Amino acid sequence: MTAAVGEQVIVVGAGPVGQSAALLLARWGVPVLVLDERPGRRPAGSKSICQQRDVLDIWSAAGAGRIAEEGLAWTTARTYYRGEELLSWTFDTQGPLPPCVNISQTRTEQILDAAIAAQPLVEVRWDHRVTGLEQDDAGVTVRCRDRTLRAPYAVVCAGARAQGLRQALGVRFDGESFDDQFLICDIRADLPGWEHERRFHFDPEWNPGRQVLIHPCPEGTFRIDWQIPPHFIPTRQDVARRIRQIIGDRDYDLLWQTTYRFHSRIASRMRVGRVLLAGDCAHLVAPFGARGLNSGVPDAENAAWKLAFVLNGWAPAELLESYHDERHAAARENLEVTAATMRFLAPRTEGERARRRAALEACRAGGDAAEVDSGRFAEPFWYVDSPLTTPEPARPFRGRPPKGALCDPAPGVIVPDVPLPRGRLRELCRDGFLLLLGGMCDSGLFAQVLGKVTTAPLAVRGLAEMDGTGTLAERLGAGPDEAWLIRPDAHIAAIIPHAGPEQVIAAVRRASRLSEV
Repeated sequence: MTAAVGEQVIVVGAGPVGQSAALLLARWGVPVLVLDERPGRRPAGSKSICQQRDVLDIWSAAGAGRIAEEGLAWTTARTYYRGEELLSWTFDTQGPLPPCVNISQTRTEQILDAAIAAQPLVEVRWDHRVTGLEQDDAGVTVRCRDRTLRAPYAVVCAGARAQGLRQALGVRFDGESFDDQFLICDIRADLPGWEHERRFHFDPEWNPGRQVLIHPCPEGTFRIDWQIPPHFIPTRQDVARRIRQIIGDRDYDLLWQTTYRFHSRIASRMRVGRVLLAGDCAHLVAPFGARGLNSGVPDAENAAWKLAFVLNGWAPAELLESYHDERHAAARENLEVTAATMRFLAPRTEGERARRRAALEACRAGGDAAEVDSGRFAEPFWYVDSPLTTPEPARPFRGRPPKGALCDPAPGVIVPDVPLPRGRLRELCRDGFLLLLGGMCDSGLFAQVLGKVTTAPLAVRGLAEMDGTGTLAERLGAGPDEAWLIRPDAHIAAIIPHAGPEQVIAAVRRASRLSEV
């Protein structure tokens, strides 16, 4: 995969989303220049710690599989109310990768930095504050104080505070900020039985009227989040008292602490001409459910493959508009999910407080646990309504699965990551389009026909030949006369029953925005 254009794409921001975008672009052979206003990398505690399976998969493709290897795989989430356990749920562990790992953002950035250092197509320049963006029909001019740089495209991953860049692009950042604060502490302690469990406490006696969240992390460390009043400034003694209330008289080391307020905001546009916005620069959500970085990294992947297709001449520039269509819809869903969570966690009216008390008390009495909202854990966004997806009435999207479970395959849904004799299914999905065919389909015919339709990388494989046993077709639920078109980000673009060349050609054209001929 070699880019047809020698100019560097500029990525603004060297946080995890910018790092991911750079690595994924380089994977397609696109040279990248990363600009960051900071003088260099500074360790900053745990920050974003929960990374779900599909993001680990993206990082593995980008050359950062150590994140999954080093992260702590927790399996069970427990929820308590006034010290009594209300409910618990466990991840569906199907698939080669763990459903979720906890690892500090500091360590994640170090691993991504190491991958970048080994990638000759990526250049990183620190102490380069971007002060302006201008674009024309030929490219983007990026201003860094008193100098200018040119690029065919730019991906802005500069974080929530990139207000000046959003304004320069004419992008609003509408939403709200919440009053309550959260105190975060990273500690190292020996807490037997807690090593693989997330614990969420509603209204414990040691934080009355508010919440506490405890996450295990690698090397015997734990992350604790306390909801605290809006203007409360915790002292050293107060922090120590709060930790003791949770862990008792065990020894511990305090590794890092901070306070933060959370926000719910979304950019009015995620694509403005030749500039794409990604990560916190484009959307901010409350942290419960870990939907921040777990949404930002898919932003980076979506942007990378589409920019690579356009730069290589495999797709028209119109493909980039689908970046906004798909990732803005993902951001809106995350805002809806987290807004509902925040109405439960931080009720603002007496009516909301009463509903929360009623739900918690009812659950404690054996009622419906579904009414208790401590944050729906991050899921991939499924491009069911994307302009790139070919719908199939016989394979409808059946809605979100139960918490922690996997989704049934359908057009728009990410393909299950099935183990194969040599690797994983998704490892074969990220080099271009992948067409999977049932046993009744002629692979040679489809390869010959599609070679005349697109110049993009496209592999045609029989399902039976993938594992030699027919197990893959059974795991996917694929019929012998079906064709499955998989996008370069492992989402299913089409499932075509009674597949013929004409239907598959139409699906490929739709998935890459190629015009009809």
